[in-house]
Order: sequence, then structure tokens, then C-alpha cells
Amino acid sequence: MSADQASQSPAGALSKIETILRPHLTPSGSGAKATITLGTLSDLMEERAFGLLLLVLALPCCLPFVYLLPQLVALPMVVLAAQMAAGRRSPWLPETLRKRQLPVAGLLDVVARAKRYGGWLEQLAHPRFSGLTGDRSARIVGALLVIPCLSILVPLPLTNTVPGIGVALAAVGLIERDGLFVILGLITGLVWVAILVIGGPALIYFLVNFILDRGATA
Repeated sequence: MSADQASQSPAGALSKIETILRPHLTPSGSGAKATITLGTLSDLMEERAFGLLLLVLALPCCLPFVYLLPQLVALPMVVLAAQMAAGRRSPWLPETLRKRQLPVAGLLDVVARAKRYGGWLEQLAHPRFSGLTGDRSARIVGALLVIPCLSILVPLPLTNTVPGIGVALAAVGLIERDGLFVILGLITGLVWVAILVIGGPALIYFLVNFILDRGATA
């Protein structure tokens, strides 16, 4: 990459994603219906594709009142994390996932909202503890990311937002070579899943007993 190209390269992971997506909006006014396949998106991301893909897929899961997109991106996130754990250096997607259509306008809206509410957090990321983002460590990170990604895949309340934030933070860490962000993302996602696994059955047990007690006293 030349110095001139480097100076034009967008700073920050969210800006990189925005730069990749924006040319795929049609100028004819039908941009709201423009789509991009997951395979094309993966190919355009080139280096650091695992981090960028995980981030763009995790963002719809982080924000409230985003519908349909989380259901489209959950399975690819699991596949990507599993491939990191297997030691792949670049993503491979089966043809069924490569052909999955994602709405460009919807993704750009999610990126814009993420920049508005969390852009300041992204600016804190910079290279540090780089050993945690190297090839060997990436396998461990990928294996651990499978857990919050599986949580996002479960179509139940409270199973996607916080794990999505955890995956997004870890993805920013992978992109910016920031081991601290990777650690924060893993802790956020894994702790929340642990809370759901431990507290979920207890809450269901409490609610069932509460309903039965109310029914008995009625």
C-alpha cells in the first residue's frame, strides 16, 4: 500500500465497514432494497476479514429494536468463530451462507447508529497486548467466541444483545490488534451467557411455582 493510499484508508473498524458497504447502495433511489451477499462482503474485507465480518454481523445484535438482521447473521457468526478456533487464517463460507442476502441500507443504518452511540469506545482501541491477537491466540479466542455466538443463535429474549456487544468488542480488538478489547469482549459475552445458564432455570422455576401458587389460592 502506498503512502497516498494509506492516507485515504478509513480510520476505525466502523468506518472501514461503511466504506465497503456504501458503493453497493444503488444511486437510483432504490437503495433501501439493495442487498449484498455474505460471500461478496467476505471477499471485499480481505485482510482482517474474521474481525471485520464478526463485527459487521454482531452489530445488529447489539442495538435494540433491530429486527430480522440478528436472525440472518447468527449462524454465520458461529461458523466464523468455529473456523478461527480451527486455525483458519481466512474465512470460508459454505455456498448456502455465501449466497445469504443482507440489506445494505439496513447494515449502514446499524453502523451509523453504532458510530453515534459507541464510536467513542472504538476510538480507544489501539495496538496493545498484541500476543492476544496473534495466530495461536486467535484459535483460543475463536473457541471462546463460539459460546456467545451460540447464545445469539437461540431465539429467546435476552440472548443476543449483551453477547452481541461482547462479540463486537472482541472483533474490534482483532481488527485493531488490541488484546484488551479482546479480553473485555470475551468477559462480557461469557459472563452474560453464564448468568443466563445459571439464572435462567432458576427464574423459570420461580415463575412456574409463582403461577401454580396463585392458581391454588384463586
